[in-house]
Amino acid sequence: MGWFKKSTSSDERQSINWRVLKDMEGLDMYNDLSFETPVVFFKHSTRCSISSMAKDRLERDWAYEKEEVIPVYLDLITYRDISNKLSELYGIDHESPQILLVKNGKCIHTSSHSSIDPKKLSLHIG
Repeated sequence: MGWFKKSTSSDERQSINWRVLKDMEGLDMYNDLSFETPVVFFKHSTRCSISSMAKDRLERDWAYEKEEVIPVYLDLITYRDISNKLSELYGIDHESPQILLVKNGKCIHTSSHSSIDPKKLSLHIG
């Protein structure tokens, strides 16, 4: 019984086991997988400090098991063509940083910049 909440060490935290998206075939594969398990695409600009902060927040507050959601990382500077295809495929405007939650082949949630909050995903995953 103590006054202070035990802090969570980085070893105890749930970490994101990112799958890296590097080609169009991978995009097709993750879209197909979204019919079994929701997929979260994180579009990251490696040149942007806001994007780095959003990525850190995602990683720090991630609380999902691998069976609940598939986290996919996209370096949109290197793979801009894939980022453009994501926008086209799911009918969303490009932003950076940005997350897209895809379920059954449809983007059911998207957020960008400071609105990226992994806790909000639970409203859409279930």
